[in-house]
Amino acid sequence: MMAVVTGGAGFIGSNLVAKLLREGIDVAVIDDFSTGSEEVARVLKERGATILRGPSSIISDLTPVDVVFHLGIPSSSPMYRENPGLLSGVVRDSVAVMEYARKTGAKVVYASTSSIYNGNEPPFTEDMEVIPTDFYTEGRYWLERLARVYYDLYGVESVGLRLFSVYGPNERSKGRYANVASQMVWAALEGKPFVIYGDGSQTRDFIYVSDAVNAFILAYESSIKCGIYNVGTGKETSFNELASLIKKLGLDLRVEYRENPIKNYVQRTLADTTKAERELGFRYSVELVEGLRRIMDAYTKEELVLAYD
Repeated sequence: MMAVVTGGAGFIGSNLVAKLLREGIDVAVIDDFSTGSEEVARVLKERGATILRGPSSIISDLTPVDVVFHLGIPSSSPMYRENPGLLSGVVRDSVAVMEYARKTGAKVVYASTSSIYNGNEPPFTEDMEVIPTDFYTEGRYWLERLARVYYDLYGVESVGLRLFSVYGPNERSKGRYANVASQMVWAALEGKPFVIYGDGSQTRDFIYVSDAVNAFILAYESSIKCGIYNVGTGKETSFNELASLIKKLGLDLRVEYRENPIKNYVQRTLADTTKAERELGFRYSVELVEGLRRIMDAYTKEELVLAYD
């Protein structure tokens, strides 16, 4: 089996590549290193991955593979607020991926987001009406619709995963765009206060990165021709509860509260994973307390740690 992972030097992508390599799969990584890590790319290359520098659109130059895992899309709403022009890259790169799949017969598994449910009442199901509320969710929803069109017109097989709040090791390269769980741990380790916007009652459905990676692999292995699936745990945790857990695990975390300046802020996320369980066989395995222990351990080590190390 041969796979391409766009965004493979990034957080979720690198953990996916590490898993594929462990399974003996030939992997080519495409990354423009806008948020991907040079150090991660070096480690993945040492483990056997081919590293290609550039936007996801360079996939058109590659020989055929079995599957494209398309994660090479900026994955944080603030990135798009600061630079709406990122949407043009989403369009260019995603069309290139779908065209490559059309010409080669590769299956595409791509990352979407739970943020597109904003405005709906949780728990979120895949059949809910989706109304994008910002540039980020517009880009992801557009990708979902593009995938549907390519299936309807050309039979290109694809599975989109609406990822909930993915956390885990190797998020450093994302900096202030990283998951709140990682950022809280970093703040505690560095002796800095962590700022929570609002009163801390906002919730997220936190899912450990190895469980998210498993969903990508199950999506490829499934017989699904074209579909959308939630990837979460079905449990929600408030920011206040998250901070309390981190303190109970032994870190000295100081929290400051400030007025929330973000328009269309996502107040709650909670996945209904019934469809993914039924059709993909997906179930999460890492509880939040255990996941926090793992990232605390990973971020206190000097060497790079991936979820499968």
